[in-house]
This record gives sequence, C-alpha cells and structure tokens, in this order.
Amino acid sequence: MASSRKSQQSPDFRKRIAVALSGGLDSVVLLDTVCKAVKQHSQSEVFVFHIHHGLQKAADEWLVFCEKLAKHYQVPFDFRLLHLDQSQGNIEARARAGRYEALANLCEDYGIEDLLLAHHQNDQAETVLLQLMRGAGVAGLSGMPELRYIAGKSKPMTIWRPLLNQSRAELEAYAKEHRLQWMEDPSNRNRKYRRNAIRKDIIPKLEKIQPQVVANIARSANLLSDAQGLLDRLALEDGKDILQQASLKVKPLLAKAKSDMPAANNILRYWLKQNHLAMPSQERLEAWWRDLHSAGADTQLQWVHDEQEIRMWRGQLHIIPEAAGRWVFKTIKATSKQPGLPTAWVKAAERDGVIEFRARSGSEKLQIRPNTPRKTLKNLYQEADIPPWQRNAPLLFIENQLVAVAGIGVSYPHLVQQGARVWPEWVQNPVK
Repeated sequence: MASSRKSQQSPDFRKRIAVALSGGLDSVVLLDTVCKAVKQHSQSEVFVFHIHHGLQKAADEWLVFCEKLAKHYQVPFDFRLLHLDQSQGNIEARARAGRYEALANLCEDYGIEDLLLAHHQNDQAETVLLQLMRGAGVAGLSGMPELRYIAGKSKPMTIWRPLLNQSRAELEAYAKEHRLQWMEDPSNRNRKYRRNAIRKDIIPKLEKIQPQVVANIARSANLLSDAQGLLDRLALEDGKDILQQASLKVKPLLAKAKSDMPAANNILRYWLKQNHLAMPSQERLEAWWRDLHSAGADTQLQWVHDEQEIRMWRGQLHIIPEAAGRWVFKTIKATSKQPGLPTAWVKAAERDGVIEFRARSGSEKLQIRPNTPRKTLKNLYQEADIPPWQRNAPLLFIENQLVAVAGIGVSYPHLVQQGARVWPEWVQNPVK
C-alpha cells in the first residue's frame, strides 16, 4: 500500500512483536501485512492480543473470530476481559484507557517490547477534529503519533501505528484484493458517540467541499507534531533552571510566568507530558496559576489531575506516584564487597512464611549505620529529606524484626559481609 509519509523507523521484526486485534477491517489488514512481512525473518515471532470489553452482546463473537484468525495465521493468541461499569463517566475514555492498560500488561507477560495498533488516516482525522472541538492546543491537534515510547514494569515498550498514513478506502481495497474477512462493530453506527457522529455526519460533508480533507487534516497533524517537537525543545531551554527529573521549581517558574506567560505554560505542559499526564484545560491551567501566585512558603498545595495527585513541597511541584510496589531480594555477587542479608536466613524465612510487609505504627526504630544509635523512622525520614508521600511504603519485617525501610536503608545489625547474601529493595510500580 502506498504511503504519503513514511516513518523513519520501523519495528524490529527480529524480536517478538504483538498485534492488537479487534476483528475489524483495520486490525485484520494489519495482522495480514505483518504476518507476511515477518516471513522474511526466521527469528520473528508474532503474538495476537484481543481485548474483550464486554459492552455488547456480539463481543463474544469477536473473541471467537479473533482466536480463529490467529490460528489461521499460526500465531499465539491471548486476550483480556475488561469489567467496565457503563453507568459511570465517559465510557469511551474509560474503555480506551482500560484497553491500553490491558495490552501493556499482556506485552509485559510475554516479554514484548513492540506493540502494533491499526489506527489509520481516517482515525487520525477524527481525532484531530475531536481535539479541535475540545479547544485543544498544538499537542492535542498533533493527533496520534506514529510511534510512542511508554514505561513498562521491567522495560520500555514502543507503540507503533504503521497504518496511520493509509486511508480506510485503501485498507478496504487491500482487504478485498486479498479476500480478507472481518467483523463490523454495530456500535460504530451509534451517533451518540462523538467520534461516530464526526465519522458519519461531519467528514462526509467536509469531503463534499474538499475531497482530500481526510488526508489534509492528517497532514496538518504531522505538521503540528513537528511544531510540538520544537515547543518541547524550547521548554527544555526555557526550563533548564526550573525542570527537575520528577519535580518543578515553583519560584523560577513564577518568575518566568511574570516575564513570559506562554513560555511558562509551555514548561508546565512539557513537565506534565514527560510524566505521562493529560494536558489540562485552559480553565484548570488558569486556576493552577492563581493557586501558585497566592501560595506561601508553607502552603500545602494539592491538585488532582488525570487521576494523579500534584503537591507542592519545599518550593517544588511533585507528581505523587501510586504507593503500590513490592519488596524484592536481589542477589549480591560473591566478589562484591557490598554487605547484605544472609541468603539462607531469607530463604528459610520465605519458606516458613515469616516475611511480612507492615504499615508504620509510629514507634519503629532502625539502626542503619555502624556505631550509631537506633533512631525513630520520623527522625530518619527528616534527616534523609524524604517527602511525606514517600513515607508510606510498607516496612519489611523478618521474624518480627524490622529489617528494611524504603528510602531509608537496611538494618545494620542484620547485615553480613561474607557468604551468600541478598539486598532488599523496594520497587515502585510505574505510574500509568
């Protein structure tokens, strides 16, 4: 199929890749083209993932169809079932978020770093029009990127959209030429969903005025994406004394806002994007600036945005990650001089079920260095300058003895210098 603009990168077909298969025209065409492409690479392995939303009676039929199609192409298949309450909130947005999360989890389970989605040029045009109706800025009007990197639990993952420059008409022509079968989603005819209304009512009228409107809108999205890249570079330059890895310095940000408000807004938006949060509305952004201008040194500023908390602490804005995580025991090399917990003791404790993760009670003490007294966790947290929201990770107890505290350290009396040993580490779950 011809493409008006090709990405300079493509998935590594020598590795495991996954195709998200809904059973519709676009994903069926994607699966067919991918399976044909990987025949050239003997090391390639394609997986097919399907998300069962459970929102329609026909959903079971789609699952069966996708499983049979994967069997036809002789590729592994797996699926996840979403449980969505249709009475709460925007069902389209929640289904989309749930779908991405489920696909990411499947990729994690199978060790897959490249996930292919079947969005095409018409989808891109619809997305841009939706964003335009919402009053979005450059980032929103850039539409969907051809590739996007996201954090995984163990390794990064790349989302690819290889059909983004193909029109639906081109996909239909390909499917008919190769005699492909697909399923039609009856909900696509329901105009109560804004995307369907745009697809069925608005775009056909625009095409009567300008026949190439879909391709033109997609091209504008590409140009705006380039512009957003320039804005990101400008944010890094303007924010070199403001942007931190996980925080934002408020005082220099306010100084920037006083001299150049568009630049300050650009820095703030860039920071949110780097932390995988949605862009705020103009009303919300203005409310944030009012809060920041009126905040004092001791103000306990707290916002909730995109289901995440943003707090101001010690003159900096912080995005509060989810508290969920886990303790892991990492083996220390025999040649290392690093102390650790005796491996035999930890394994015996695991076998006997005497390893516990407990919440703070307020009276715990810990000695983390030689020749120093045991101190309360409150004092240790203050000395280590640990933000309040990072003081709630479960404490590690073995045989009713406090052994480790996330962000603080490991109990010194329990450490050994020789023999097989492990190091306890609190691993924070990534923010979604």
